[in-house]
Amino acid sequence: MVSKGEILDSLRKVFDPEIGINIVDVGLVYRVEFVDDICEVDFTLTSPGCPLADSIEEDMRNQINADHGISGDKIKLSVVWNPPWTIEYMSEEARLDLGYPI
Repeated sequence: MVSKGEILDSLRKVFDPEIGINIVDVGLVYRVEFVDDICEVDFTLTSPGCPLADSIEEDMRNQINADHGISGDKIKLSVVWNPPWTIEYMSEEARLDLGYPI
């Protein structure tokens, strides 16, 4: 069985194309859990009108499949808006890279 940590490591290979930092360090991944044999990931976007939402979701699916052989209906990705994303969800390294205070 694949662990939550392994899925997060895979998602660190998926980058937000607008800022060039992986989606885990940006703080977009809210939950990773296996329910039965389905990999469930709740994630958010920096804004509801993000034009790259489909691209990010496709990259997430492709990376999980490439790293762990999980595909199709065995991956459930859900965009959530609560709580709303803020820069406080970013890792310290990501904030420093973008010039935000820690």
